[in-house]
Amino acid sequence: MRTLVIYDISDDRSRVKVSTILKEFGLRRVQYSGFMGETNPNDREVLERLLRRYLTSERDSIYIVPLCNRCFSLLRVMAKSKREKERLLGEDVVVL
Repeated sequence: MRTLVIYDISDDRSRVKVSTILKEFGLRRVQYSGFMGETNPNDREVLERLLRRYLTSERDSIYIVPLCNRCFSLLRVMAKSKREKERLLGEDVVVL
């Protein structure tokens, strides 16, 4: 299932470690603090356990959002560069 992970981490080192872990799980960066990719329920559970340790400030947060095929088909991306959006998200995303 496609999974969107977005985060707001105040500590620079922790933020870098979070992005490294997400890349290791095969997720691709779609925003500076946002990644998307295919995960299974077990991977999402492991990610939650791994990433929880990087929440060090009261204002830190991490969202792990599974997206079913129907929900993903409703995704709309707005940006200036259509090519860049397609590269990041794939050709099955409607680009506005």
